[in-house]
Amino acid sequence: MKDINKVSPGYYHSKECNLSDFQKIIDQNLAIDAVPHAKEIQKNIPIYDIEELQNIFQSETLRNELMAEWAWVLRESSGAIVLRKAYRDTSAIDEATQLYNGIIADEKLKSGGGADHFAAAGANDRIWNSLQKLCESSPDVFLRYFANSAIQAACEAWLGPNYQMTAQVNLVHPGGDAQQAHRDYHLGFQTAEESALYPSHVHELSPALTLQGAIAHCDMPVESGPTKLLPFSQAYLPGYAAWRREDFRQVFEARYVQLSLSKGDALFFSPALFHGAGSNVSSNIHRMANLLQVSSAFGRAMETIDRAKMCVLTYPIAAKHLEKQSLSISEIKAAIAATAEGYSFPTNLDNDPPVGGLAPETQQALFLRALESKMAKAEFESQLKLMESRKIA
Repeated sequence: MKDINKVSPGYYHSKECNLSDFQKIIDQNLAIDAVPHAKEIQKNIPIYDIEELQNIFQSETLRNELMAEWAWVLRESSGAIVLRKAYRDTSAIDEATQLYNGIIADEKLKSGGGADHFAAAGANDRIWNSLQKLCESSPDVFLRYFANSAIQAACEAWLGPNYQMTAQVNLVHPGGDAQQAHRDYHLGFQTAEESALYPSHVHELSPALTLQGAIAHCDMPVESGPTKLLPFSQAYLPGYAAWRREDFRQVFEARYVQLSLSKGDALFFSPALFHGAGSNVSSNIHRMANLLQVSSAFGRAMETIDRAKMCVLTYPIAAKHLEKQSLSISEIKAAIAATAEGYSFPTNLDNDPPVGGLAPETQQALFLRALESKMAKAEFESQLKLMESRKIA
């Protein structure tokens, strides 16, 4: 329980993270009586048999009780849940797997395949925006694939209704290396320097904006490298500042757990949980998971703004003020913050992959780069149009 009388620091910095505090948090254990709907607990992760819970989804009261339990686990307890037999009928998964394999083959021919954020490319295949690509390949398979009450309930348990679904397929072949321990989107996709600019309350609230999920497209014994999880680690509030530190990563490697999954199972966990895909040391298992990245409906601005147009209009004015020194660089940056898009997402990661980091360049970064290099207005407008075209699906 958080001490309400203790003043939180205004900002979290890596050097100030306390490993001892972190270890006390991950030393907790989850008791079975705290999760009455769970079939069992394995390695502090509650396992829910969806086949046995089917009737619950037909009752609003019972469904809310189950979702409240899931939300408590994700926020206050071990941070992850496994839904066994989330798909009683796995035919839609099998059909989707065939379609995804075809998409991977086609994309390899065109571009060589997608890279991963937290692992070296080459031993895995990635499909960005597998949600839309599956829908375009077969609307029928797509509809049956996502016609899943358990998946919907898990998303609503954390995000409430009207959430935004996205998905990315990851296919890890035998010999595929593990990912480094990390936290995830949003703050997990910022550099350490960028993350430190966000006040502490944003670090604490960011995990409530997204939910991580994975649908198993094949049986995944531990040797195939299912996700490594560090139970309770999402409760360490400065974790977005800590996860890159070598001592925290060493604790992760010493303490993580892995659970085998069967085709049709689903795993959901807080984006703040320290996690990473495991090494595929099997000889013949090509581990395929559809990674769900689900976002809150509230992660949107009130009005639709044509920021590209505003950038084109203001760029020559900003350049003149900078040249004349009639406005300071800090004042110009303040104006740019009100003008240009400062966030890389959403985007089309096939066309707009991260370059030199975890996220593509933003409008604000382009604007500042153009001013610093005294870029001509026509060139700035051309690069801005190119940037916008890359985001189109």
